[in-house]
Amino acid sequence: MNKQELCLWKTTAFLLFFFFPLQPNAQVKKEDSGKMRVASCQFPVSSDIASNLKWIEEQMVEAKLKKATAVHFPECALSGYPGVDMPSLDGFNWVELRKATDSVLSLAKKLQLWVILGSVHQLSGNNKPHNSLYVINTAGEIIDRYDKRFCTSGDLQHFSPGDHFVNFKINGIPCGLLICYDVRFPELYRSYSQAGARFIFQSFHNARSWKGFIHPHIMPVTAQANAASNYFYMSLTNSCVPESWPCHFITPDGLIQNKLTKDVPGVLISDIDISDKYYDASAPYRAEAISGKLNSGTTVKDSLSSNRRAIR
Repeated sequence: MNKQELCLWKTTAFLLFFFFPLQPNAQVKKEDSGKMRVASCQFPVSSDIASNLKWIEEQMVEAKLKKATAVHFPECALSGYPGVDMPSLDGFNWVELRKATDSVLSLAKKLQLWVILGSVHQLSGNNKPHNSLYVINTAGEIIDRYDKRFCTSGDLQHFSPGDHFVNFKINGIPCGLLICYDVRFPELYRSYSQAGARFIFQSFHNARSWKGFIHPHIMPVTAQANAASNYFYMSLTNSCVPESWPCHFITPDGLIQNKLTKDVPGVLISDIDISDKYYDASAPYRAEAISGKLNSGTTVKDSLSSNRRAIR
């Protein structure tokens, strides 16, 4: 961020904080509305924690000015992504990361924003850290943390895999979290569907690649299929360092409602209302399929059905 951009950010923050004071009861009124405005953010994630923090704080302020309920950031947005943004976590500045995380918590409280923050979560001893998403509420508190369950073989050089799902509600909307490579495992989405989730925040880091790489073609469409199969809204966020693919917002019918321009920083604003109805072809049989009944209707007992090698 250059000096002019930083000056603009500070001016915007001043106007927001002092000329548009927050109403203490505003969130209470919306608690069970079933409505939410999501700000899906992309910026050039790097190994520079201070630079990442400036982008995050700037986009949080922009999201608030655009009346967002929740702001969603990419995988490892605050820390940088080891193996891509930096060779490894050797010599990583954990003290700076903790201070930067505290700054995000403070701003979330000031702005009364929900924040889904990608970062690295330190463990004890020689255990590798988790690749995580923190759920930060409007009081600036971390209420839960999702740890990437399916790490790639490259990830496993730097991270310990997670072992749990995260379910929480924003304005009465049941939400869940996933990270990047999790997109390849439909079982995760089915589990969230069983738990009643209606919205999935999924953070990616598919950046610093090359022209013609397959990820921009397969990642969004795979997410679309998972959204349609389970009737989810989905926010997809990504780093925008070239080559990348942009933030997407997907509706429960599997269609892309909107997306940003690739390789350019931005904030994608999307509104949802879970009372809205979308095309859902699998609705009549989804619950039965999840429970293990893998056909619709009632099967018959008939020799001409059971003998699969004969016509009559």
